Amino acid sequence: MRRDRSDGPEGGRRASRPAARRTATALAAGALLLPLVSATGPAGAAEPAADSLQRAFTEAAARYHVPSSVLLGVAYLESRWDAHGGTPSVDGGYGPMHLTDARAAVARTVARGGEADGDPRGDAARPVAAGRRAAAPRRLPAELPARLRTLPRAAELTGIPAAKLRSDPAANVLGGAALLAAEQRAQGAARDAGPAGWYAAVARYAGAGDASGGRVFADEVFDTLRRGQARTTDAGQRVTLAAQPALRPDAAQAERIASAGRRAAVPAARPECPASVACESVPAPYERFGDDDYGNHDKADRPRDIEVDTIVIHDTEGSWETSLKLVQDPTYVSWHYTVRSADGLIAQHVPTKDVAWQAGNWYINSHSVGIEHEGFLAAPDAWYTEAMYRSSARLVTYLSRKYGVPLDRQHILGHDNVPGTQTSAIPGMHTDPGPYWDWAHYFTLLGKPFAAQKRAAGDLVLIRPDYAANRPPYTGCEKAGAPCAAHGSEAVRLRVAPDADAALVKDVGLRPDGSASTTDVNDVGARASTGQRFAFAGQRGDWTAIWYLGQRAWFENPAKRPTAFRTAGATVTPKAGRATIPVYGRAYPEKAAYPAGVPVQEVSPLPYLLHAGERYATGGSVRGDYFFAPGFDTATHAVVRGEDRYYVIQVGHRIGYVRAADVDVRRGGA
Repeated sequence: MRRDRSDGPEGGRRASRPAARRTATALAAGALLLPLVSATGPAGAAEPAADSLQRAFTEAAARYHVPSSVLLGVAYLESRWDAHGGTPSVDGGYGPMHLTDARAAVARTVARGGEADGDPRGDAARPVAAGRRAAAPRRLPAELPARLRTLPRAAELTGIPAAKLRSDPAANVLGGAALLAAEQRAQGAARDAGPAGWYAAVARYAGAGDASGGRVFADEVFDTLRRGQARTTDAGQRVTLAAQPALRPDAAQAERIASAGRRAAVPAARPECPASVACESVPAPYERFGDDDYGNHDKADRPRDIEVDTIVIHDTEGSWETSLKLVQDPTYVSWHYTVRSADGLIAQHVPTKDVAWQAGNWYINSHSVGIEHEGFLAAPDAWYTEAMYRSSARLVTYLSRKYGVPLDRQHILGHDNVPGTQTSAIPGMHTDPGPYWDWAHYFTLLGKPFAAQKRAAGDLVLIRPDYAANRPPYTGCEKAGAPCAAHGSEAVRLRVAPDADAALVKDVGLRPDGSASTTDVNDVGARASTGQRFAFAGQRGDWTAIWYLGQRAWFENPAKRPTAFRTAGATVTPKAGRATIPVYGRAYPEKAAYPAGVPVQEVSPLPYLLHAGERYATGGSVRGDYFFAPGFDTATHAVVRGEDRYYVIQVGHRIGYVRAADVDVRRGGA
């Protein structure tokens, strides 16, 4: 008998495998490293001058004869010039230059009482997925990939102790300059060639033997050099890179790197990726195994049979190597793409025409593409690189154009925005990528920044705190109830009254006992996320109210430090004469639409009720459908289409669906 992968008691379909995939991912196959989450700089250290990092780049460039613009451009792509308090990235990279030292990252985590290969979110309460084997944690391999050990090499080249390279930004910049200079020598290129002549060294700096990934990284660095950048870092340092609009890489070097990439890339299948990213094929298996079971996705013919209208953003809760091992396991779940932290390399696993088991909601699985990002939800200082953000944004832009997916937060979802299919599924829904994913920066890279409109009035409120300055307290990153490290966040907290001491709003789906939400990093019950739009429900002083899960929810929104702004858009409200209407977690067809041989899927309401007078932002309407895929043989597959229409709404932190017959639509204007 095959394992039960149904959405719920009515059966008929597996979900994305049960909600514990994050726990299984971190335990299985041996995640390479677990970043620190609360390390800080030296106690009592003197406050550096606001231009000291800029001077560090200038001095390191002069010492190792690297063009300062090249050094600045590489650092921007790796870290946006942030030092992150000496804590490592998800790939074990330290400081502005992202010098990697995976062994040190793991050793320091264990020394602090952490698990080198455990689940950083501490989801012990979530069961291991049915049929999954939780492999015993393994140690780091004896020989790490070159991309995970650039810091020891920098220590050799500079004579600076590894500990100082990890903790001192100026020393870290020297280490990066030494590595670039060494790569330039290895290429046989002149060190006084000017920025154009450093293209191959830049490609080698990030690619570390991966020609394709290095080429794309170098292209992004040179694009940054042409455009220029300026920003204030996480340590208050003002750094500027002057634009060089006419700069182009040395043609011979560019062709040599491109040729190496073409020779290295012999994919089993041509990946579906834009030409502007490095992309390889690492196929997920479609195989029979066991007693009438199969995995790890379903064949389809999207968009001919099912529309693709959603892209789901995940984090892996494990390393790149671990994630690729898992997605190639036919007994595990699947997703369409994985993006690597160090350089933004993309691996495609499932063709986008097929349905991956990734979202925990079969309806959304059927209509979405899932993208995993190497990272950890509950490690606020385990930062994502700029290279990862940019590569992912290019992929999402490409998929948006291919399938006509709107670039907004009701169609570009975090896994934490996906609704449970029914009440019993809500507590087990996933919470990644979590409050430390920078949605504002991501949408800027998508070309759809969340900018305030010239006219301030409107029916909706768009959540948009300043990521760096917005630091709501979280708990549970390392252990239950313990404070997380203070860190920028994309989310705002919601309270029952316009008062910082008021209780957080309740989520009856997460807590049927009626208790209030908490500050736990995995608790999304009182959280509004950057880019999400909610219907305006009132203003009192510095506090704004929105309609949220059938209640009025308040968040602090001072005029001098706004965390949201008014905007225009369509809303839905219960149809006149209706006291309440239900919300659903999927848009399935009416009973009469099902043909013989296809079991009827009940559209069970979630525990949230929308009351007369409340309004909710809508991302448009969809026609109810159901993808029936009961087994390995695609001849048994069918798509059921109904007449019922639903509106997608921002009901809470997660989206939901309401029947068109239950609501009136208001086309708002500013």
